[in-house]
Amino acid sequence: MTRIETLDTTLRDGTQSEGASLSIEDKLRIIAKLDALGVTYIEAGYPASNAKDARVFEEAAKLNLANSRLVAFSMTCRKDCPAAEDEALIASAACCASTITIVGKASAEQVERTLGASKEENLRMIRDSVSFIISKGKEALFDAEHFFDGYAQDRDYSIAVALEAAKAGAKVVVLCDTNGRAMPYDVYSAVKDAKRCLEEAGFEAVVGVHMHDDCGCAVANTIEAIMGGARHVQGSINGYGERVGNANLLTIIGNIELRMGMESIGRERCKLMTSTANYVAEIFNRSIDPGMPFVGSSAFAHKGGLHVSALSKFPSAYGAIDPEDVGNLSHIVVSELSGRSALLAKSEEFGIDLEGAGVDLGNLAGKIKDLECSGYSFELADATLELLFREAIGEKVTFFRLESFRVITEKHEDGKVMTEATIKIHVGDERFIATGEGNGPVNALDMALRQAITRFYPQVANILLTDFKVRVLDEASGTDAVTRVIIESSDGKSNWATVGVSANIIEASWNALVDSLAYGLIVKGMRNNG
Repeated sequence: MTRIETLDTTLRDGTQSEGASLSIEDKLRIIAKLDALGVTYIEAGYPASNAKDARVFEEAAKLNLANSRLVAFSMTCRKDCPAAEDEALIASAACCASTITIVGKASAEQVERTLGASKEENLRMIRDSVSFIISKGKEALFDAEHFFDGYAQDRDYSIAVALEAAKAGAKVVVLCDTNGRAMPYDVYSAVKDAKRCLEEAGFEAVVGVHMHDDCGCAVANTIEAIMGGARHVQGSINGYGERVGNANLLTIIGNIELRMGMESIGRERCKLMTSTANYVAEIFNRSIDPGMPFVGSSAFAHKGGLHVSALSKFPSAYGAIDPEDVGNLSHIVVSELSGRSALLAKSEEFGIDLEGAGVDLGNLAGKIKDLECSGYSFELADATLELLFREAIGEKVTFFRLESFRVITEKHEDGKVMTEATIKIHVGDERFIATGEGNGPVNALDMALRQAITRFYPQVANILLTDFKVRVLDEASGTDAVTRVIIESSDGKSNWATVGVSANIIEASWNALVDSLAYGLIVKGMRNNG
């Protein structure tokens, strides 16, 4: 079976999208998720450009990736500067990544007008840079920037650039549609031509493509490139990227695996596509387009009466693929077993026997769908979902009963802000009142709750809140909007996340906070002791 290499550039090109701002921890979480998905390469950033990216590579070296290779982005050496003296190349070669992407101009016009260099000097820069990276024991990928524009204007020079990179030892020569204006029919012929020229010259370099979506053709262009002989494709999760964005790597993978009869990440890992899309979107603090192919919430939604009637007799009558193949669900309930396999698969992951406990899977699926309709999202909050499952089988998942809480925030004339929270709870037959101060409502509630329950549950001291995210779900409602809060926690051995939803941000935070401690005390405690 033909295998297509995949390079994910969400953490490099994707972060150039307007409004994107990821922390080091955010990037490391995405790297781990992409490794689980099984992409061939993860382009994690440009270590020579900023301290944050340099730190990401330092921390990523500790992740022990199982399926993917870490890639650092770099550029060809400067004009009239040997590669061995170029600081950016030196920094890239020194990082932990086993593979380095080197971008260089493949358009004669770009070389002359943007670089102010001769075409011959540009070829020297490419040759010298690729050779330098390889001499440092790294694998080199060469991004031929503006290739398709250059090919249309001066085909011979663009091909010469590709040949020069291959001659210097680049493992992959990536043909880039940097401005996103190539058309599918042009891509097919250009890729086929470039591949033929490399083969005739005796080079073994793989032909790859990197497409932008300015004209809405990025995925189609990538598919045409594969048909033309490309065996390496690049893109980003959910199509994130500069301007309109990059080719959506998940859409590309879905087509490769499920429609083209080729292999990229493997059919089994395709079931992780939907969860990956939602996970990355949540970290980017964005909503996924419901109509996104394969992974959108409406990708397998059916509304028309004719469709519903046909689906009850012929499940694939109105669908490109089986939604379970990409980890998604159909919105139509066609039998009492609808959603059964998804719930059972998730419960097995949690170590919970829903069937053995006699749980009505239809009612449980309905409850989850109602919660999601109200704003809950369980993609980044598996801990809350597991608590729901445990409640369904009759396990006690609460450790106290709330009587009330009150939060007061005061701002003083000197600019100092103080927040105080008071809670009243019941643990068994005992009533307890505690007050905590913090730098905000959530911190104050956390402090007060810990004071109230520590005497009953001393293990709470080992549970730390590590991240707090808020998303407004209906911006048009202004200050009345429903908000979703996700809290991430850790006990030093593992991490988990919980979710709360309410029009009152403090109530949403409280719900996520309570679930976080309940999960840490009950579920994690049970596993650690069992």
